[in-house]
Amino acid sequence: MVALGIFGLTLVLVLWQPRGLQIGTSALLGAGLALAVGVVSLQDVLEVTHIVWDATLAFLGIILLSLVLDAIGFFEWAALKTARLSKGNGHVMFVGIILLGALVSALFANDGAALILTPIVLAKMRLLRLDTKALFAFVMAGGFISDTASNPLIISNLTNILTAGFFGIGFREYALAMFLPNLLAILASTVVLWLFFRRSIPRTVATHTLPPSHTALKHPPMFRLSWWFLGWLLVGYVVGDWLGLPVSLLSLGGALVFLGLAVRLKAVQAKAILQAVPWQIIWFSVGLYVVVFGLKNAGLAESIATLLLWFKGFGHTAHVLGTGFLAAVLSSVMNNLPAIMLMDIAIQTTGDTFLAYANILGCNLGPKMTPIGSLATLLWLHVLAQKGVNISWWEYMKVGLVITPPVLLVALLGLV
Repeated sequence: MVALGIFGLTLVLVLWQPRGLQIGTSALLGAGLALAVGVVSLQDVLEVTHIVWDATLAFLGIILLSLVLDAIGFFEWAALKTARLSKGNGHVMFVGIILLGALVSALFANDGAALILTPIVLAKMRLLRLDTKALFAFVMAGGFISDTASNPLIISNLTNILTAGFFGIGFREYALAMFLPNLLAILASTVVLWLFFRRSIPRTVATHTLPPSHTALKHPPMFRLSWWFLGWLLVGYVVGDWLGLPVSLLSLGGALVFLGLAVRLKAVQAKAILQAVPWQIIWFSVGLYVVVFGLKNAGLAESIATLLLWFKGFGHTAHVLGTGFLAAVLSSVMNNLPAIMLMDIAIQTTGDTFLAYANILGCNLGPKMTPIGSLATLLWLHVLAQKGVNISWWEYMKVGLVITPPVLLVALLGLV
């Protein structure tokens, strides 16, 4: 009960943010309280550090790379290009925004999509003077796909990096296993989102009022170089996997090299980029993992393992589906970062390590049922609020609770 109380208090502080208390600070306060009352020990803190260091540094690299690309106009160019390719067809543009969000999430993580792509898409939708219903449809579609399409690569989500490191899953092995489930998740998301919002999407949009895509580029030479760099970075991930290198070495190392090139070409200022890094996300993930380890010590992971073994008695398909939906429910009520860790520990206890992929799908797609389900959603809502778009929890859940279950089911069946 003490461990659960500390976790609940930490989550309340993260959501409420009293007196401007930031999410990372709240998580570190929770971790300090858990250590002070003996829910976790110093040895536990060291163990958590061993588990999360690679994932945390890799995530930092992804965000850093995204910020440099954003500074040179890469994402704004992509948004304008996507809008103009629709040739004024509102439904085509709706699908295009979904596919753009899926691509950004795959390469730059779901949090990168929430932080960077959301304000750009919102600005372009306002330039097109869409009505409130249409604006809501496009914004919700972009926010939804940022999580549901964050499965294809280890680098696509912090949960992926953490689980892959926990179970020793390589970059190529992971990509091959998740190719079909992610493809099905994108297709299902597109169909379900379109069916849900089809009456709100305008038939035509005045894309001719948007500026040409090339006007978004703030440093064309760096933009051209970025395509080559991203290609070689993906090759580096595969080679690094073959050599047994930690993913953070490629992710953070590559981001620092890219930042150095951008600074040398006078495309960005290093100080401005480093100041823009959302450091609170780093403290949030580390602190929250320590708090969650208290729940593990209290026996919650063992209880989850017992439930997973019960699912096993109904056959392989039920085992996978049960694991995925359990991870989804836990993520939607307690956030997917604590859920992924508890589920990983439980899966390790059962010995059925193939369930790691079902856990990832559940923790990446399931959080879309509630606003607190994922850090990306919290960031997305925060960015929208800053831009004057306030979405209530009820408005969000009316969409999330309807759309998420069928998409998750399709993705898990693809895994089966």
